[in-house]
Amino acid sequence: MTTFCSLMLLGCTGQEESFRITSPNGRLVVEIHTRDSLSYTLRRDNAELLAPARIGMTFSNGLTLGESVRAGKAIHEHVSRTITAPFYRQAEFTEEFNQLHIRLNDSCAVTFRLYDDGCAYRFETDFKCNSMVMDESAGFAIPHDASCFVAYSDGLCNAFQFPYDRCAADSLCADRPIMLPMVADCGSAGALLIGESDLESYPGMFLSSASGGRLHGTFAGVPDSCYFHKTRCQKKIVSRKDYIAAVQGTRTYPWRIIAVADTPSQFPMNNMVYALAAESRIDDLSWIKPGKAAWEWWNHWGLTDTDFRPGINTRTYKEYIDFASKYGLEYVIVDEGWYSPAGGDVMAPVPEVDLPALVGYAAAKNVGIILWVVANSLDEKLEEACAYYAALGVKGFKVDFIDRDDQTAVDLVYRLAEATAAHRLILDLHGIYKPTGLNRTYPHILNFEGVYGLEELKWSNPDMPGYDVTFPFIRMVQGPADYTPGAFRNASREAFKIDYYRPMSQGTRAHQVAAYIVFDAPLTTLCDSPSLYDAESACTRFIASLPTVYDRMMILAGEPGEYIVTARKRGEQWFIGAMTDWKARNLDVGLPFLDDGRTYTASILSDADPTGKEAQSYTIGTGTVDKGSILSLCLAPGGGMAAVLTPES
Repeated sequence: MTTFCSLMLLGCTGQEESFRITSPNGRLVVEIHTRDSLSYTLRRDNAELLAPARIGMTFSNGLTLGESVRAGKAIHEHVSRTITAPFYRQAEFTEEFNQLHIRLNDSCAVTFRLYDDGCAYRFETDFKCNSMVMDESAGFAIPHDASCFVAYSDGLCNAFQFPYDRCAADSLCADRPIMLPMVADCGSAGALLIGESDLESYPGMFLSSASGGRLHGTFAGVPDSCYFHKTRCQKKIVSRKDYIAAVQGTRTYPWRIIAVADTPSQFPMNNMVYALAAESRIDDLSWIKPGKAAWEWWNHWGLTDTDFRPGINTRTYKEYIDFASKYGLEYVIVDEGWYSPAGGDVMAPVPEVDLPALVGYAAAKNVGIILWVVANSLDEKLEEACAYYAALGVKGFKVDFIDRDDQTAVDLVYRLAEATAAHRLILDLHGIYKPTGLNRTYPHILNFEGVYGLEELKWSNPDMPGYDVTFPFIRMVQGPADYTPGAFRNASREAFKIDYYRPMSQGTRAHQVAAYIVFDAPLTTLCDSPSLYDAESACTRFIASLPTVYDRMMILAGEPGEYIVTARKRGEQWFIGAMTDWKARNLDVGLPFLDDGRTYTASILSDADPTGKEAQSYTIGTGTVDKGSILSLCLAPGGGMAAVLTPES
């Protein structure tokens, strides 16, 4: 249970022109100015992280929140509380902040919260009538020479799957939207990450770059007309209205987040997105079961040595169920093709798939079935589909091809969340914008894509190891990532080839195994063929033994774009995952977090070939470690390491 301990301080009235709020430790200071327009400045240890930037909102009723500001009552508050966080990267954490709530122009307010590791603000209104938000002004004036990690989008309708570029703030591309979150390393002043939380019935924010490091929010308008893609019956937007949201007069708006750290390597431990989200709307969580899933789409139903033709049919799925049962996996994902995507009727399975028989077969082997669906096709028959498939024994849906974050897309996600929760069906949201704390509000949403995941290697040749050690410091701050690891066809940079039907990963086998520890993913996959997994059962069992939900998490070492070493605790066991880019690395990692006086058996899966040319080669060894031990890691190019530390007594 979340506990609260708060202290209300003195409120003040009058038309003040400036306000000041500090973080609990005093290192962060925000100054808010209301003369003529609403703006804010962020300083850290007396160094300016964000120069003055304007914020506000424009409504159809004529009000421009942020201009001609009349500041009214201001209330200061200090809050400290423990947040219980089921299926999150930590089982619980302490949230502590100072808050300043300022009334503006009679019917509006802005709230600033200052944590030791960041700043957030949000607007609220209490109009008597409903209105439209014509636009929002969200300014972020970062230092012009800051080193930025950005993922550019190809438009406001996209799958939110793009790699990162690194450049100075004054060199950011001005004509391409930047996806959140983005990171700016400001040197001795620290680093900042721009994100958002509690996105409900409102469009997600992109950033656009102006000169000198000045960024401003960009938002998709409400869709006006659309068509349906003939292959998947997916809704595509043709035109948009001239406003970004139709809103109730009384409501709050999303939190704008500026996370702060000494270096970007500390961002994976920032909990602001989760803490600022609306609290859980599900009382009973006992039915929500995280875990791993056997998955057929990535490996193209790649069974070998069968007496039938593998594909979208009952026999194939029984093989995947048998595999999941053999290794103790919780689920099998039945992906695209079990109903006709072009037809769009989720209530009409194809004749080749006997779904009731499969669900019963899986249940007898303690395996759950998750069904892939196109989002708007499920939405069309939402209550009927949820009621029928829940009664049948299906455990959840993998929802795909939302590919937008305008207000209507966000509303769709909340409808799906509410309906599936009512019928006790878990959700894996694929083809979706980055998470914004919805996994706190609806804990049955176990994973979100919004990541440049392993599927990209089926049709392209990017720098995937480099991305793998970048996004945990940036995108993963917003929430878990459905990256879908587990490739057993592993290749060096020179040997990699694009093959849609027999896909490879870039980097080593140990790199793939480490992903299960490094990446936040309460629901994850074993993406390759059961035939390959059975041929190397020792590695498969190592993966199957790893948890997907942990009690604690920390970053032991790392630099974005170079390498990462993550430690997680579950019960009394510790799990350590290390990954590198295409550069081989020798790392010494201490274990000061282990219990005093205890020894641990270390089971370590590591690269067998230090050159990385034999990328599928790995070793599994055991040893004994304690609090004073040093793990000496030899990571091949594109390599990795995974360790399980189990106390001996």
